[in-house]
Amino acid sequence: MRRFLVFGTCITLAACGSGRVSGEVGQACLAANRSAASPVLCSCIQGVANESLSGADQRRAASFFAEPDLAQSTRQADGRASEAFWDRYTAFADRARSSCG
Repeated sequence: MRRFLVFGTCITLAACGSGRVSGEVGQACLAANRSAASPVLCSCIQGVANESLSGADQRRAASFFAEPDLAQSTRQADGRASEAFWDRYTAFADRARSSCG
């Protein structure tokens, strides 16, 4: 278990420092043209997304960058699937915030 945690940390740190942006979340982060967005930050966020979210969840989360109101609608949506996604998404966001600054 300890090796897994060390490996996961190394992967996250490598993603944070690479500055190469790939993946839907990372690309959406850069495309959103927010003042704090940078290749390094968006790469880090993508790295956390790769570890935390499925491909379908990443596509859904990426849409929030272009349409922030969609996140609010998703949070308020009824249904177990929406609630489960929101739980995964908030865990991802918390992890990205702590890992990527």
